[in-house]
Order: sequence, then structure tokens, then C-alpha cells
Amino acid sequence: MSQIPENLKYSDSHEWILDHNDGTVTLGITDHAQDALGDVVFVELPELGQALVSGEEFGVIESVKAASDLYAPLSGEVVAINESLEDAPESINESPYEDAWLIKVQLEDSSELEKLLDATAYQQLLEQEG
Repeated sequence: MSQIPENLKYSDSHEWILDHNDGTVTLGITDHAQDALGDVVFVELPELGQALVSGEEFGVIESVKAASDLYAPLSGEVVAINESLEDAPESINESPYEDAWLIKVQLEDSSELEKLLDATAYQQLLEQEG
């Protein structure tokens, strides 16, 4: 069973979002997503300062099985990138919610957070997909 921390928000494309309550969020992929991908071997992330548009692709994650696009669950500007993933992409498999965050974003519109799934709704999504 996938871990689904209660303090996070989720997208239906399996990204997690940590709201820092200061107009910024941290994004990563969920335990379910990393498990479905298998062993992650490469991550392509956006540049600092890049504008993200909700619903649009912002990067790629590759595993031994497949490559998957990463989709922005929110609009805003990339203010930090987890550069450690360049040398250790496998940390996504080991610690998807702690060490292996992907990017931090300054939100364009914090009301977009209201459209995201809470832990219960994300669990229901996984059960429907299951």
C-alpha cells in the first residue's frame, strides 16, 4: 500500500504538494508514482525562474521501465530545484516525500491549492485506478 501523508495535497497526475503557507510550495512525485515507475534513473527538471502553467508539462522522469512527463499542478515561478537528484535520481524511489522533492514554486494564485486532492481523496483516486 502506498504511503499518503495527511499533511500534503495531491494532483490526479500523482504529484504531491507541500504548502508552506507563505505563497510557496514544494512539489514531488508520490510513493504510488515512484512505485509504478520502478527504478528511477534520470530526472529532467525546469530552470530556476521558469514559469509553470497548471496542467502543463514541466519536466520528465525516467525509469528503467519508462519515461513519464511531470505536470504542474499549480501555476507559478520555479524558485528552487533539488539539484541532488541530478547525481542521485534513485533517491526518488527511496524517499519520495522527504529527500527527493523536485522543485519549489512561488505561486501565482494560491487559490489553485483548493483544487487539489487531500489525502483521503487521493486514496480514493488510487482505489478507482487500481
